[in-house]
Amino acid sequence: MNLIRLLLLSLLFALAAPAAAQKRIAFSFDDAPRAPGAFLSPDERTVKLIAGLKRGGVKQAAFFVNPGNLDHPYGKGGEDRLLAYVAAGHVLANHSFSHPHLNATSVEAYLADIDKASAWLKGREGVRPWFRFPFLDEGGSDKAKRDALRAGLKARGLRNGYVTTDGSDWNMEANAIAAVRAGKTIDMDALRDLYVETMVGGAEYNEALARKTLGRSPVHIFLMHETDLAALWIADVAAALREQGWQIVTADEAYADPIGAAMPDVPSAQGTLTEALAWQKGLPAPRWYERDTVAVANALFRERVLKEKP
Repeated sequence: MNLIRLLLLSLLFALAAPAAAQKRIAFSFDDAPRAPGAFLSPDERTVKLIAGLKRGGVKQAAFFVNPGNLDHPYGKGGEDRLLAYVAAGHVLANHSFSHPHLNATSVEAYLADIDKASAWLKGREGVRPWFRFPFLDEGGSDKAKRDALRAGLKARGLRNGYVTTDGSDWNMEANAIAAVRAGKTIDMDALRDLYVETMVGGAEYNEALARKTLGRSPVHIFLMHETDLAALWIADVAAALREQGWQIVTADEAYADPIGAAMPDVPSAQGTLTEALAWQKGLPAPRWYERDTVAVANALFRERVLKEKP
């Protein structure tokens, strides 16, 4: 009887262990509708990104919207592109109206900009009550400003659309745009490999940091941007993550994780929530992914994508 009980317990543990160890992540994209990138028109990008998310098995990603982008020439058709994301099962959230930097904006003006974006989003399908700080700037070293924004979001029924992992894809996209404009030859296979490797590496780094900090694996929120790189290779990112043992979940599931209630008190409020919590716990620097350092990322782009010698 004891042997049978022991075997049953062993079986239950074996079944439970993978679930307990499961790494989970949701995708999110900032700055929609975004300006043209290096390779695609905005319309082409949306079509390819929707198809790539479907091919990659991403049922629901979050698109953080800057409605002010619709006022630019590249914003023509932008509303239709946002509606296409919703029709494909994805959700929209507030990323401010005009993408201001909090450290250069008064609290009153910043909250008014949030309200302007909320007014545009109000009543639309697929909207979630999440606000993501542009540049992930939650007040920097100005704690009074940080606390005023925390209170302002709460009063508006919004919650911080925090991120736990980043790969600075915006910088890789900027490098690609600059290379195209300069007439440089781009090795597209190398660019794909660098993009996928960097995104997956960011997830792996922040997962390890979160486990050191929290003693567990939270449901991660991946910060990406509505870029041509994502449109071309997001399915490859999803496949590579799964090869590393990740499960891709919805943004709704990710934002239900208890980590979202954290309000870390650190010397500077800017960056991923993972970094802030690690800082608060006293973990030593660096508490960020190496390739989020622009100089490191730029050197890799020049060497691997442009084949330039150091």
